[in-house]
Amino acid sequence: MFANRLRKNLKHLGHWLSHNDIRCYRLYDADLPEYAFAVDVYAGNAEIDQRWVHVQEYAAPGSVDPAKVATRRGEALSVIPEVLGITGAQLFFKLRRRQKGSDQYEKLAARGHFQEVIEAGNRFLVNFEDYLDTGLFLDHRKTRRLIRQEASGKRFLNLFAYTGAFSVHAAAGDAIATTTVDLSNTYLQWAKDNMSINGFTGVHHTYLRADVLGALEQKKIHGEFDLIVVDPPTVSKSKAMARSFDVQRDHPFILNGLRHHLAPEGAIYFSTNYRKFKLDADALAFGGITDITAKIASPDFRSPHALRCWRITRN
Repeated sequence: MFANRLRKNLKHLGHWLSHNDIRCYRLYDADLPEYAFAVDVYAGNAEIDQRWVHVQEYAAPGSVDPAKVATRRGEALSVIPEVLGITGAQLFFKLRRRQKGSDQYEKLAARGHFQEVIEAGNRFLVNFEDYLDTGLFLDHRKTRRLIRQEASGKRFLNLFAYTGAFSVHAAAGDAIATTTVDLSNTYLQWAKDNMSINGFTGVHHTYLRADVLGALEQKKIHGEFDLIVVDPPTVSKSKAMARSFDVQRDHPFILNGLRHHLAPEGAIYFSTNYRKFKLDADALAFGGITDITAKIASPDFRSPHALRCWRITRN
C-alpha cells in the first residue's frame, strides 16, 4: 500500500516537477494514516543522478502499539529505496516529535557532512544527519521565488535567516544589497557559505549575529530596506537572548519595529508555521496586509499544512 502510494505520487508530480525544474520536493506527506512519514527528495548534480532521501516519522501517540509502529517503519524504510532506485547510503531517517522551543535547530550529531543540492539554479548546502531539519525548508519554495522575482535593484533584509536561503534568492534576483540576521553563529556561517558557493560575496552582502527582538530594541539594525523577510520560529528561549520569543505575542512588536526600516514602496513578507497563529492586524501600523498563503502553496505538500504568509506594506 505504501509502495503503491509512492509510485502514484511520483507519477502525479512528474510533469509539475519537470515543467518547473523542481529538484527538491516532498514526495509523500503523511498521505496514509497508517504510515505517518514525510519523505523528501533532494537532488544535486543531474548528470550523475545525485539524489538523497530524507525521511521523517511523526511520533505516534502513546495509545498506538509500539510493535505496529516498528513494523510500519521497517516496511517504509525497505520500500523507499526500492521504489526510488537509491541505496541505503542515500536514505536518512529521523523521528520527529512535537517541537518545543528551538527543537528544530538542536544538534543531533556532529558529523559535519554537507551535500550540495539545486533549487531554481541556486546551490544550497544541506545536512541530513546533524540536525532535525536539513537547512532548506521545502515548503517555502514559492516564497523564495517571489522574493527572487521582486528583488531586482532592491535592498533586502532577512530576519531569523536560518541558513540564508532567502538571501541567496534575493541576490540571484539582482538585489543591490542583502543583510542576513540570525542569532546562531552556526547558521550565520552556513548562510555565508550558501551565498559564497553561488558567487554572492562582497561588502554589499552583510551578516549580523543578533536576537531580532533585542536588535530592534537596541537599534542594531540600520538603514532602510525595500524588501524584508520575517520567518521566525514559533518560540525561542536561547540563553543568548535577553528574553524569550513567542511569535503570537511578539509579532506586532517585530513588524511595527520594522516600519521605519521599510522604504515607502517596500514590502515585508511575514510567515509562520504555528498552526494556532492569529495575525493581530489591529495592532499593526500598516495599511496593506494581504494573506498570500494560497499563492505560496505547493502541490507536493498535500496534507493540511501549517505554513502561512502575508505581504505587508505601508498602505
